[in-house]
Amino acid sequence: MTLEEDIRQAVECLKKGGIILYPTDTVWGIGCDATNPDAVKKIYDLKRRAESKSMLVLVESDGALERIVDDIPEVAWELIDAAVNPLTVIYDHPKHLAPELLAPDGSLGIRITSEKYSNELCRRLRRPLVSTSANISGDKAARVYGEISEQIISGVDYVATYRRDDNSPAAPSNIIKVSGGGLIKIIR
Repeated sequence: MTLEEDIRQAVECLKKGGIILYPTDTVWGIGCDATNPDAVKKIYDLKRRAESKSMLVLVESDGALERIVDDIPEVAWELIDAAVNPLTVIYDHPKHLAPELLAPDGSLGIRITSEKYSNELCRRLRRPLVSTSANISGDKAARVYGEISEQIISGVDYVATYRRDDNSPAAPSNIIKVSGGGLIKIIR
């Protein structure tokens, strides 16, 4: 299957409310349309994750980030620009997303992805994409495709073919919370 066909099928699945297994700029992820509450619930159920634990989302560009976060502190832009590794920034009160994604305080982690596959998914979907590690909650995150459990693989609606053979171990993103007034808290 070509990369083009793989992306096309993944986006078609996402638009129909499905959940996918796909490579990201960090570890393999489970994703869905971040504006679709039913699809988000499917991921929580598959991962057996407590709904009080938020999941992060990916966007493809600065403009996409600005559409879901009203007030992005200048320090957040500085951190994004300076980041060497993938950086997830937790913002207060993003909008136009499934409410189930938000933490109890109304915040959410969002990352601008530059990785080819996940960036193109976001661009073609024209919506933020949920990105949570491809594992049952509490288990170790899958750094490569071969570490993903059969339970996860069989529990999604579409499995990407891109980078399945890539055995370069990946790591989760760094996470920083940026609150109003520019207060910064390093999470991971």
